Amino acid sequence: MNSPPPYAGATTPESAPAARVLRYLVRVPMLLWHLLVHLPLTLLLITPVTANLRLGSESLEHRVIRAWSAGLMRVFGFRLRRVGTPLPGAAMFVANHVSWVDISVLHSQRMMGFVAKHEISNWPLVGWLAVRGETIFHLRGSTESLGGVLHEMLARLRGSRSVGVFPEGGARGGGEIGPFHARIFMAAVEAGVPVQPIALRYGERGAAQRLVAFGRGESFVANIIRLLGEPARLAEVHFLAPIGPGEAEGRRRIADLARQRIVDAMQS
Repeated sequence: MNSPPPYAGATTPESAPAARVLRYLVRVPMLLWHLLVHLPLTLLLITPVTANLRLGSESLEHRVIRAWSAGLMRVFGFRLRRVGTPLPGAAMFVANHVSWVDISVLHSQRMMGFVAKHEISNWPLVGWLAVRGETIFHLRGSTESLGGVLHEMLARLRGSRSVGVFPEGGARGGGEIGPFHARIFMAAVEAGVPVQPIALRYGERGAAQRLVAFGRGESFVANIIRLLGEPARLAEVHFLAPIGPGEAEGRRRIADLARQRIVDAMQS
């Protein structure tokens, strides 16, 4: 993958202090409205009473969470664009990992229970949303935790539900796509479900990957505050050709093929 241009913090007409202040004046009230008004309404629609209600082929709960996630991304100035079609039913979705934004962007397009690092469960707002979004939390470096994650993934896939994975194991600052860990693909192999790669691109042709990602030493809260003041930009979700059961032999081959399809999409 060709690395996007580094974010050097240069002042441009779009990122000038006056323009940034204006965006804060508009977006901070929008964020508060989204949290204080839209969020309670969302909670009212996500209850045991409404759990079995459906809107077309999708549950009401999933539709509501998707709408709330899309609204959150609009607050931050992201213009969402979907390319391709997500698979229905049981599937493993695998994507390159850039930032906390990734989960909300993906949830705006297709509900999937993500595998994410355990620390996210403690993050303000995003952690709560991750729990409601059926996230499977993994304690990195723990073999026992990974075994439990794989068991839960397999149970969901066999139950005709979908899961989402960032196979790099963590974000890399937006500058490259790292190798994919093959073991996480074991659940898809054993469940006999397709794997669909997803390429996430921020900015035109992925030019804002590093800007959206955490900066060196940047905290989660600092990243949120910075992104709130950034110019509006494109967020593309490319649902790529799926890898069907039996199309590639073994989890290592599936991992490599999924990564290559994402790399190719990032360069197109």
